[in-house]
Order: sequence, then structure tokens, then C-alpha cells
Amino acid sequence: MTRRYALRDDQWERIKDFLPGQPGHVGANSKDNRLFVEAVLFRYRAGIPWRDLPERFGDFRVVHTRFSRWCKTGVWKRIFETLAEDADNEYAMIDSTIVRAHQHSAGAKKSSPDEEAIGRSRGGLSTKIHATVDALGNPTSFLLTPGQAHDLAGADQLLPEIGAETVIADKGYDAQERVIGLLEKSGKKAIIPSKSNAKEPRIFDERDKDLYGARHLIENFFARLKQYRAIATRYDKRAVHFLGAVYLAAIVVWLN
Repeated sequence: MTRRYALRDDQWERIKDFLPGQPGHVGANSKDNRLFVEAVLFRYRAGIPWRDLPERFGDFRVVHTRFSRWCKTGVWKRIFETLAEDADNEYAMIDSTIVRAHQHSAGAKKSSPDEEAIGRSRGGLSTKIHATVDALGNPTSFLLTPGQAHDLAGADQLLPEIGAETVIADKGYDAQERVIGLLEKSGKKAIIPSKSNAKEPRIFDERDKDLYGARHLIENFFARLKQYRAIATRYDKRAVHFLGAVYLAAIVVWLN
């Protein structure tokens, strides 16, 4: 019987050796690593509270504690970055998406909403996920901000790390100093439409137009990310936990 939301055997083989608890790792235990990873996937895909995990995954408190520890020690991020080393850097794209934050996600102790990447606007509480993807639409980096933050906040953090020589984005990233100039100084080409009020609009040639048409790939990635119900609606109080879940979902994208 197929396990719902479980990893295929070939997917598991690709990541199992990157997980804590391998021979020679002091103080780590690899017992049931696969069951644990699949428990976390189940929780975020189904969008359920931790306490509603099926009994086959064991004590939900143990699963949550372990998930939190892996988030804080960067396990999910390291696996993601290892897989992302195979990125196709013919060109790259940057964009963002907003997810609603459940009211229970607010109120983390000893921290402000902004610190936990939760903002408040007319639509309620929200978080913005900034992301870059490669030429095949595979994710390469992330940043969380409060939902009302401008897209340029993501550009400031993510653009300097892009390895591609060509960067594609929508007109929300048409900022001469913070985006266009930054890319040009580093020898990269920006395929970004000019804003309607631009005094000297940039002209796209046919190749630029064709490349800009590939921007749907990052929209496709966000659609795949939001198949995880507990990412499409944020329930986590801590940004480190929510970002860990985003990395895990991105890992699965790379494994497909």
C-alpha cells in the first residue's frame, strides 16, 4: 500500500546520507529517520496540527521537538543547498508570494511579529516568501519577510547570491540602484520590464522577450510549494520553523 505523502525509495536514497545520525556522528541517532521525515511531510502536506499526526509516526511531541531542532541547526537548509548545487544557471528568476498567516501563528514569546516574518495589513496577518529559481524552475534560495514588505527587500538579500549571468524578474524589481545597477556592476544582464512611468524604458530584443516568457517557471514553483497546506497557510509561530518547512518542500521539488 502506498504511504500518503511519503518519499519514493529513490528519493530517500538521494538524501539519507545527509541526515544526522550517520556512523561516526557523535551524539546523534539515525533511528527511524525516514519515518520522521515522512511525518513532517505529512503534517505540512495535510495542513494538520502536530497532535493530529497518525499514530504510525509515534509521539507527535517527539516529532515536533526533533523537527524544531533540525530547523535550528540548519539540517533542512544544508540538504537543500547540497541539492541546489546542481542548479542550471543559464538564467535565474526572482519573485515573491504572499501566504496568509493563521491567527494562531502570531504571539510567539519573546519576539516581535516582524522578527518572526509576520505582518499585518488589510488582508490580515501574512508572510512573504521571496525565492529564486534556476532555468529549470528549481528553487535556489529563500527569504522570509512580513507580508507587507516590498519585493526589493528580497532582492537586496538574494540577488548577490545568484550564480546565473542573466536574471529575469517582473517590473516590481525595476529599481536602478538596488537591482539593475547591482546586476550590471557584477556583469549580469537584467531582463526586467521598465515601469510604465519610466523616462527611458529598456528595450527588449526578441531573445529577451523569449527569455522573459520563461518567468512562468517561478510561478509554477510557488504553485507546487502551496500544495503543502501548512505552507499555503502559515500555522508556525516561529519563522525558523516555517522556513525549515519551505526548505523541506523545496528538497522534494529537487528530488522529483
